[in-house]
Amino acid sequence: MKDGQTIERLTLEDIMSERFSRYSKSIIQERALPDVRDGLKPVQRRILYAMNKDGNTYNKGFRKAAKSVGNVMGNFHPHGDSSIYEALVRMSQGWKLKEPLIEMHGNNGSMDGDPPAAMRYTEARLSKIAGEMLSDIDKDTVEWVLNFDDTEYEPVVLPARFPNLLVNGATGISAGYATEIPPHNLGEVIDAVIELQKHPDASLDDLMKYVKGPDFPTGGIIQGIDEIKKAYETGKGRIAVRSKTELETLRGNKKLIRVTEIPYEVNKLQLVKQIDEIRIAKKIEGIAEVRDESDRNGLSIAIELKRDVDAKGILNYLFKNTDLQISYNFNMVAIDDMRPERLSLKHALKSYLDFQRLVVKKRTQFDLDKALDRQEIVQGLIKALSILDDVIKAIRASNNKSAARDNLIEQFDFSRAQAESIVNLQLYRLTNTDVTQLNTEAEELAKRIDNYKTILGDAKQLDLVLRNELRSIKKQYATPRQSVIQAEIENLKISTKVTVPDEDVVVLVSDDGYLKRSSIRSYRASEANENGLKADDHPIFMRKLNTRDHLMMFTNLGHLIYRPVFKITDTRWKDTGEHISQTIGLANDEKIIKTFAFKNLKATGSYLIATSDGYVKLTEFAKLLPGRTYKSHASVYEKLKHPGASVLNVEYIDPSMNVDNLEVVVASQQGLATRYALSEVSFSGAKSTGVRSIDLKDDDQVANCTLATADDIMAIVTQRGGYKNLPVNEIPLAGRGRRGVIILKALKANPHTITSFVTVSETDLNAPLHIYTDHRRVHDVVPADHPMSERYSNGSFIIDVKSEGQPLSIQKALN
Repeated sequence: MKDGQTIERLTLEDIMSERFSRYSKSIIQERALPDVRDGLKPVQRRILYAMNKDGNTYNKGFRKAAKSVGNVMGNFHPHGDSSIYEALVRMSQGWKLKEPLIEMHGNNGSMDGDPPAAMRYTEARLSKIAGEMLSDIDKDTVEWVLNFDDTEYEPVVLPARFPNLLVNGATGISAGYATEIPPHNLGEVIDAVIELQKHPDASLDDLMKYVKGPDFPTGGIIQGIDEIKKAYETGKGRIAVRSKTELETLRGNKKLIRVTEIPYEVNKLQLVKQIDEIRIAKKIEGIAEVRDESDRNGLSIAIELKRDVDAKGILNYLFKNTDLQISYNFNMVAIDDMRPERLSLKHALKSYLDFQRLVVKKRTQFDLDKALDRQEIVQGLIKALSILDDVIKAIRASNNKSAARDNLIEQFDFSRAQAESIVNLQLYRLTNTDVTQLNTEAEELAKRIDNYKTILGDAKQLDLVLRNELRSIKKQYATPRQSVIQAEIENLKISTKVTVPDEDVVVLVSDDGYLKRSSIRSYRASEANENGLKADDHPIFMRKLNTRDHLMMFTNLGHLIYRPVFKITDTRWKDTGEHISQTIGLANDEKIIKTFAFKNLKATGSYLIATSDGYVKLTEFAKLLPGRTYKSHASVYEKLKHPGASVLNVEYIDPSMNVDNLEVVVASQQGLATRYALSEVSFSGAKSTGVRSIDLKDDDQVANCTLATADDIMAIVTQRGGYKNLPVNEIPLAGRGRRGVIILKALKANPHTITSFVTVSETDLNAPLHIYTDHRRVHDVVPADHPMSERYSNGSFIIDVKSEGQPLSIQKALN
């Protein structure tokens, strides 16, 4: 161990903390974040300075990009050449920078994400506006530091005669910090700087009269003025940026969506691919073809649509599901006074304004010093010419140049600088013409010196100089705004007509809870009894529907399951389908009892809901609309009051029905029945129980409750296999909630109880009914084959309970 060195014992935690802090500081200050004054990261600043130092400017020929990269890497930026070249290329890309700082010959990449050609193939030089970034750098306007190997100096910041941070924006990620500053319009930002210069107390609203919002080099439409204001106030905000589109009409009633501008930093090739993948996957109907028709005249994406489609709906879908519209997040972080800070608009403008005042002040001081030095020389030359003979005599009497200089200082009271210039004076300058020129120059120098002193001594004069220079830059470089700003972010509503194909299908719901939809072709290709269900299962709903229709499925425990038809599993008709429990958690004894299909969710009808413990209610369709979690959770449509109770029946009442003729018919298992007008049933909400439908005995339950008219027939089945037809008008019309009248014949031994019943109109007496037993057998009965019975009758036996099983329910055959 060398003398004077010591070994310290430190914890790994302390070492890592200290080293990472130093590393983080380096990353933040020296690599990833821009400086608020010139808006440049160190690598960008070094590229511009090195190219300017090398004379690689806009008014000279292009030079190999590799040479510029080599100069930067060898003299100022000791990192990989690829990172330097990437930074150089980005500063040349007109679709990323509002005002490119580099001009390039050759392939410098594209909006499709194509990489640039290798640096040995491309040529580069500074753009004209980049010259404004470096203007007056040689006049001590900025601070200088030694480069990485202490061989030469480099600027800490560039003079930046225009507010580059806001004009060209910035993006970067460092240790613990990230920045995302969008590009802005040069003219607008300069106007805002001038406004702040004139009115230091200007509010954000005052500044936003000039800076309307970002102005992306790719144009587009910016939505959300409130978010822009929030971003300018806090440094953070989120705006929507959407493509500029137009609708064109083609032959055959077809339309075409023409995209002419896309959001900032969106990859055009990937955007076209996204749209084409939607077309191929048929996520929406109506897109015939997607083409990239961009050429040297500008960007153009053609989205050709099929005949008679909803073009606006398709466009909204594409806005929501592709990069045709994106969210841009402001995060205005930059280095200010060697520290990373999140900037408001006013903070960024003020920091730039203060810096420019300092630049103008330092430049003026430099010019003043130079002018004073020259004035001293000119005055000495004029004085020497006025006593020329004496000066020549003194010089001739001197032994050498230094002696001549010293003699002039001693004999004629010249300053050292004046004496030096006199002894260096060439003989041809000793003419009357040069005397005249010197006098003229002296007058001009006096004026300039007075002007410089005025500027340095009067802040208003300094601001006037700065203001005139900013206006000159605006006049020379400002361009019209490209991005359009809209006040509100549009809420994109997408119709199912766009997202769901218009297709007719057959939908089936089974007693055991299986769901499926099949194409008409698959259904017709199958035999009548080949429905894919298990032998002991049967359909409770089977209809031809459209994929845009909606299904409402009601369970016996008061839960409502909603499914858009297009969301139901699409299978062959011979397949079983998907069980409802795969997506919805149901109880073990829970099953679907009724299913309804609707064209849309704007129906204005209502449901009649009846329970086994004697309650009934009416609930409007609108109160049972699906919620956001319908895919995984069933909603409640009936609150069951007693344990063991269940929903027996759900009937939909369409507004087109003649409700004045509708009645409610209720029968209990022990054979008591009543009927009353539908108007006696009140409306209540989804999570209510309802009102009394019948006055039950303690040991009795409702067999069924349904809608009917006075001319209908009750088809009743009993637990012993009995069946009878009973005219509804045999039951006296009474008030709701009565106990009712007996509709079975009382027997002392093994009396009949009603398992279930349905009501049948006189015109449907020949349509078969299905009776399902606990042996999972089906027994068909045709009401017309049986006579009308009296109230005090048990009908006739049609089912052998021992062989076929005890009846559980009676249902109408599906159409």
